[in-house]
Amino acid sequence: MNDQLILKFPSNKAYLKEDFYVSPSNQKAYDFINEWPKWIKRTINIFGPQGSGKTHLASILKSKTTTCEVQSNDLNDKIFFEFKTKEILIIENLNNKISETLLFSLWNTAHQDNKYLLITSSKPIKEYKFKLPDLNSRISSCISIGIELPSDDLISVILSKNFSDRQIQVEKKHIDYIIKRIDRSYEKISQFILILDKYSLKKGSPFSLKLIKEVLKMI
Repeated sequence: MNDQLILKFPSNKAYLKEDFYVSPSNQKAYDFINEWPKWIKRTINIFGPQGSGKTHLASILKSKTTTCEVQSNDLNDKIFFEFKTKEILIIENLNNKISETLLFSLWNTAHQDNKYLLITSSKPIKEYKFKLPDLNSRISSCISIGIELPSDDLISVILSKNFSDRQIQVEKKHIDYIIKRIDRSYEKISQFILILDKYSLKKGSPFSLKLIKEVLKMI
């Protein structure tokens, strides 16, 4: 598994491909995004909990061609004009409040114009209880790929590798302490490592449990 680790965490929201952490929990979704435009279907749903990397994957797709991206809550008729000049439409954070008629129309537009549609959500799109039969019919043929938050073992690998890269000697008990208290998301793990590194340099303090506690409070 270690051959697949990509551990250059970003210090901003650039979401670069090389900054994406590839693991067994997101490998399928990562591979599918990278296979574009050789998708077996033009519509894909990537689902998973907050912090699992859905937005990062969407950003990787954006780097490949012309795209328009919109949050589900902000979707309106104006998106048709923007989508007309783009190859991919990305709808982030799907929820039940979305206009079913609008979503169905966008779905049809993607198919009729040979464009692509990526929808991210917290649960599989097929689990949303939409009332429009034609929309449900479209959804039934959609490819859905799930990703998960990292396990304790995976978080341990990420932390240990990053500490090692920074030549920081850390005891296993410190790793265990962090795992029990940090939010289980790649985003929070990345944020913790970056802040810890910068904060320790700023304070000129040696690595310690006290320093860990201070940084955990910051995130």
